[in-house]
Amino acid sequence: MGKNPKFAVIGGGSWATAIVKMLSENLTEIAWYMRNDSAIAHLKQSGHNPNYLQSVAFCNEQLKLTNDINEAVAYADFVIFAIPSAFLSKELENLTESLEGKVVFSAIKGIVPETNLIVGNHFHLKYNIPLEKIGVITGPCHAEEVALERLSYLTIACGDAENAATLASKLNSHYIKTKISDDIIGTEYAAMLKNIYSIAAGIAHGLGYGDNFQALLMSNAIREMKKFIKKVHKMKRNINDSAYLGDLLVTGYSVFSRNRMFGNMIGKGYTVMSAQMEMSMIAEGYYAAKSAHLLNEELGAKTPIINAVYSILYEGKDPKKVFKKLTEKLD
Repeated sequence: MGKNPKFAVIGGGSWATAIVKMLSENLTEIAWYMRNDSAIAHLKQSGHNPNYLQSVAFCNEQLKLTNDINEAVAYADFVIFAIPSAFLSKELENLTESLEGKVVFSAIKGIVPETNLIVGNHFHLKYNIPLEKIGVITGPCHAEEVALERLSYLTIACGDAENAATLASKLNSHYIKTKISDDIIGTEYAAMLKNIYSIAAGIAHGLGYGDNFQALLMSNAIREMKKFIKKVHKMKRNINDSAYLGDLLVTGYSVFSRNRMFGNMIGKGYTVMSAQMEMSMIAEGYYAAKSAHLLNEELGAKTPIINAVYSILYEGKDPKKVFKKLTEKLD
């Protein structure tokens, strides 16, 4: 692969934009694929993504912009996917360029609905990518704070420590600190589950529950997450590390959290469809709630919070009644 590997980012949303910004601190060129031709034209003209994180200024000399996913993949040694999990399969239908020999990192915090797999497993099973060439980028880190260059932290997980360290070094800067991990499965499931718990936190807020209950909810959520992940992949991990607890807290409490915002709207009486239509961004936790519920039918972990969110979003249960029952199951 050489000492100076090339990088491509797949996606045009806020997190993709933030990742390109972070990489641009250390790389002279980055391939950036996005579907939106007008966004590419605007970037080339003004140096800003017109739809997400408009305040971030890019140097066009660093960007190899393309609306062809195959061009971006062919260019790179490391390919970072940062598109909503619900749209990943459809996007990959356009991919004819081989991923063989590439290192694939997922910055997607969700489950692929067509296969009910986390993104890393999806690439491993469907595209025969070796596990040591698959990695995950997790928080706690919101794209909006990256845009503001507020101090943020990332965990880079990969079966191959060298691959993790290579990407970590390209994301590091004066406002980004990174650490590496070998818990690919655990960190990716945690990144998916915390979105469900964030929706729960938003629903609670929308229903009028206060800070005391929010703290109890998050305390129960991290223990529930630990039980779920242990059922999926048992290994030695500290659930209080930033990739698990830290990412859960920032997603559950931050004003930038789209999942919390989505849940808040549900708690205030919006229907699922009306909340989705009003939001300009995807709330990954909506899709994750269904996937986690289906998976847990096989795992059998005790997950009252996931069950509560699922019953509200997919069974049309009354949030007020569901949370009244949930309060009796938490401690």
